[in-house]
Amino acid sequence: MTGTRLLMTFPVSATSHTLADYQARGGYATLAKVLREMRPDQVTKEVAASGILGHGGAAFPAGRKWGVIRLNDGQPHYLCANADEGEPGTFKDRWILENAPHLLLESMLIAAFALQVNHAFVYIRGEFDLPYRRLAAAVEEAYAAGYLGEHILGSELACDLVVYRGAGSYVCGEASALITSIEGKKGYPRNRPPRLTVRGLYQRPTVINNVETLAHITGIVAHGAAAFRRVGTAKSPGTQLVSISGHVQKPGVYEVEYGYPLAKFLYEDCGGALPGGSSGGIKCIVPGGISTKVLTAAEIEGLTYDHASLSAAGSGVGSGGMVVIAEGTCMVRLLQVLLRFYHHESCGQCTPCREGMGWMHRIIDRIVAGDGRPGDLEQLIRISDANDGTTICGMGDAAGYATVGILAKYRDEFDYFIAHKRSRFEGRLEVSGAATATHSATESASTSATGLTGIAA
Repeated sequence: MTGTRLLMTFPVSATSHTLADYQARGGYATLAKVLREMRPDQVTKEVAASGILGHGGAAFPAGRKWGVIRLNDGQPHYLCANADEGEPGTFKDRWILENAPHLLLESMLIAAFALQVNHAFVYIRGEFDLPYRRLAAAVEEAYAAGYLGEHILGSELACDLVVYRGAGSYVCGEASALITSIEGKKGYPRNRPPRLTVRGLYQRPTVINNVETLAHITGIVAHGAAAFRRVGTAKSPGTQLVSISGHVQKPGVYEVEYGYPLAKFLYEDCGGALPGGSSGGIKCIVPGGISTKVLTAAEIEGLTYDHASLSAAGSGVGSGGMVVIAEGTCMVRLLQVLLRFYHHESCGQCTPCREGMGWMHRIIDRIVAGDGRPGDLEQLIRISDANDGTTICGMGDAAGYATVGILAKYRDEFDYFIAHKRSRFEGRLEVSGAATATHSATESASTSATGLTGIAA
């Protein structure tokens, strides 16, 4: 048990995603209450009072973002749910899209009421198939039942919702690139200011929130901000959906209360590392998607799962995508995989990222090929430093964080590879047992997780 659950509160079944099952769980009753009893500003104040942080990686307070929108300003306002979820190792929003799409829709409608939005969008990752089909079917059900369209539940609220499929660009998970893509342009990030809440989609005020962030809105409004704050910690209220993969006994999606002991989650709830490594234990973890710095097994002890604890340890919650790396894994090869991804996904708009990603990829490829040179590691660090803060979006920064984080803790493996022209661990990225890794649907409350999402040759 990973603490209190706020989202994973129902048994997943073959029909739990449907409108009938959602209504049987009390679905859309909160929307009806909001339309009947509340003003838009009251909803925003409740969200702000809850202290909910964004669950997409930046952890920006949702209430502060909503509070920037000026009501009755004569402009159209837009709402976008970011369902791109392209961060390697992250598949927790997928659980909501597959199993609770109406929870997302109801929460978006409550947000639309609060923000005076008549047109909302869900920008969904192009590679998602079942999540897209489930969400699209839910939208059709919502229109047929009168929850979308004109005069929703007999009120003055009118809201149309479009599910927009991306084309597989990692960069379009960044908010400004996402809206540029919706506008039909190349998915390049935008310079800010102006903030997107001032000039966003079609140059109008726009709120973009992560799927999990929005999914919490219905519960916050239904039970009150005080009830939400009683879960988690003072600085990190609530829970986090964590997708855990890699060399772990029980991969899947778990709902973890902020403040929960990290070691207990890894070793008890998730069963620890798969057997087959040099000692069968955990070597390190990537705690929140590959853009966060690795934490060694020794550093995990004593940490709690929340923003303050992981930040103090030099890493972060990030996107909630945790990857477990077992003893015996070659960190040089692992970094090669990460840099290959960043190089492939750079949109090319900013010179430091466009050139820097390719440069870093070529260096690590050369090291793995046995042609490493003195000074290569210092060069990787210099390129990482040069990218830090010099690009429009944070992709260049993220690649540098991952690189510097691994080099700082496993420099000896890189030095050995360069000196001996081979890996200390025979270039291993997998451990025995990985191919047959399974997880319990009861314990992980997920039917959509895959065993080794985060590590691939």
